[in-house]
Amino acid sequence: MTENLAPTIRNCARAVIVRDGAILLLHKHNPSYGTRYALPGGAQEENETLQAALIRECEEELGTAISVGDLVHVADFFKPRSAYPKLKKHAVEFLFSCSVPDGYVPANGPAPDKNQKDVVWLPLAKLPNAPLFPNDLRAVLMAAAPEHQEHPVYLGQIT
Repeated sequence: MTENLAPTIRNCARAVIVRDGAILLLHKHNPSYGTRYALPGGAQEENETLQAALIRECEEELGTAISVGDLVHVADFFKPRSAYPKLKKHAVEFLFSCSVPDGYVPANGPAPDKNQKDVVWLPLAKLPNAPLFPNDLRAVLMAAAPEHQEHPVYLGQIT
């Protein structure tokens, strides 16, 4: 009997939270890739809407409830796996414009990602030189605020 090695595709919902000229990001560190920043959010579970997945993931990672706004971007992402065999995980990334309560102070939530060290407001002016993952999101995150975009934009494949 042969195993089915066909990759599965996972839907992932990400929060784009911009306020006062800064973006809310997860600060991650791993000896294999070093320090990098990523949008909060994660994989959609069975029988869960994308919005519900995003709310759950942000409560776990940020320790706060979020308000989910409009879908602003969709992209295909082929994330390298660290396990053997060295395959890539295919994820469809759905980026939503979101907000946190006014008094939110960045901090790890009760179930942060494996390599998550902190949650930070990164000034948009520092984004050009920050180690962002996936890197290709830099251009869209530095563009006009997502809430000002009229239609979701399919970004194609990001790396």
